[in-house]
Amino acid sequence: MLDLKLIRENADEVEKALARRNGGHSLSGIVKVDSSFRQIQAEWESLNQRSNVISEMFKTGKASKEEIESLRQESKDLKKRREDLEKEKAELEDELETLRLGLPNLPDATVPDGRDENDNVEVHSWGTIPTIQDPKHHWEIGPTLAVFDFERGVKLAESRFTLLEENGAKLERAIMNFYLDFHSKRGYRELFPPILVNRECMIGTGQLPKFEGEFYKCADDELYLVPTAEVPLTNVYRDEVLDEEQLPIYLCAYTPNFRREAGSAGKDTRGYIRQHQFNKVELVKFCLPDRSHEELESLTRSAELVLEALELPYRRIALCTGDLGLNSQKTYDLEVWFPAQDKYREISSCSMFGDFQARRANLRYKPADGGKPRFLHTLNGSGVAIGRTLAAILENNQQSDGSVTIPKVLVPYLGGMDELKPKN
Repeated sequence: MLDLKLIRENADEVEKALARRNGGHSLSGIVKVDSSFRQIQAEWESLNQRSNVISEMFKTGKASKEEIESLRQESKDLKKRREDLEKEKAELEDELETLRLGLPNLPDATVPDGRDENDNVEVHSWGTIPTIQDPKHHWEIGPTLAVFDFERGVKLAESRFTLLEENGAKLERAIMNFYLDFHSKRGYRELFPPILVNRECMIGTGQLPKFEGEFYKCADDELYLVPTAEVPLTNVYRDEVLDEEQLPIYLCAYTPNFRREAGSAGKDTRGYIRQHQFNKVELVKFCLPDRSHEELESLTRSAELVLEALELPYRRIALCTGDLGLNSQKTYDLEVWFPAQDKYREISSCSMFGDFQARRANLRYKPADGGKPRFLHTLNGSGVAIGRTLAAILENNQQSDGSVTIPKVLVPYLGGMDELKPKN
C-alpha cells in the first residue's frame, strides 16, 4: 500500500512512477475521495471544538439564562451533524482504503522500462546447456520411471492435480529437504506455518482484494489455502513492533501451495509445470529501509546457489516495469533450462517490496536511537519451486537408455540412489 502522505504531497511524481508500469493506473479517484474526507474531517473537528466550548459554558455557568435554551438546541444540532459526518467519514475511509489497496507499488529507479515480458532484461546466465539427442519432455519421461501418474491425479481431484508415484514422491521430498537444509545453513530460520490463513494475511501480502477468486477458500470459514508460504511468513509479525536490533530477520518454510490459476487457461496444460497444487520452499526477509537492495541481491543469490548445486543451467532476468507484480518494486526471475522445450522457464521469483507490504500488514520497528516506530521493508523469493526442479532434473539429466541421473547433492537424501531406471 502506498503512503497516503506521499500521494497527497507528491501526486504528480507518483503518477509518473505509476505510468512506468503501463497499466493505466490513476490517482484521480484517490485524490478526490481524500479531498472529500479531509473536508469532512475539518468540519467535524470544527463542530467538535464548538461543542466543547458550549459544554464548558454550561460547566462554568458563563451562559446567561437567555442563551441557555439556544445553546441547548445548538448542542443537539451539533451532535446530530457530527453523527452524520462520522457516517460519511467511515464510508469515505472504506472507499479510500479500497482504492489504495488496488494501487500497485512504485517501480524502483533501477528497474528497466518496458511493456511486457518481452522487454525483460537478462542479467546473467550460468551452466552449460546439455547436448541431448531428441530430448523428451518431463511428462514423457516421468511415467516410465515411476515418477508421475497424471491420470490418477485427475481421478482423485481434477485436471492439473498430479499423483506422484514412489520415485516421484521420494525425489520431491529429497528436493524439499535439501532446500530447507541449504537455506537454514545460510542463516534462514525454518518455520512450518499453517497452510490455512485468514483474510487479513491475504490482504497483508497483496493477494486480496485485487485477485479475489484466484485462490481456494473454505466454504464454512473465512480461511484460504495458502498460494505461497510468503503469505503466512510475512504475517508472522503483523501488527507488531520489532526492535531495530532484531533486523534483519530471515525466514524460510516449505508449504504445499494452492492456486486456481484462473488467468492461465490453456497454458502448460501438460506436465508438472503449472499445477493447482504444488510444493515450494519460500524465503522471506524483514530489513531496515536502507538495506533493501543489498538484501535482494543476497536473496536472489541464495536461490541461484541451490540451482548451481543441482547443476541445472539457469539465467537471471530483471523484470521490466510492465511485467512487475502488484507488490513489487523490483523483481529478478530465475529461469531454468528445459531441453525438450528448448527454452528457459521460470523457477523462482525474487522481489523487494519496500514498505508496501509493511503498510498493509502494519509491520514496524522501533529505531535504536528512539523516535516513533517506522515501517520496515520486506522481501521474498522462491528458494525454489520443488515441482519445477523435479521436472528440470528429469529433462536435463535424461540418458539415451531412458534413465535419469540424480544430482550428487540429492543422493544422500535418497538413501544412495543415484539414478532412476525405467520400469519393466
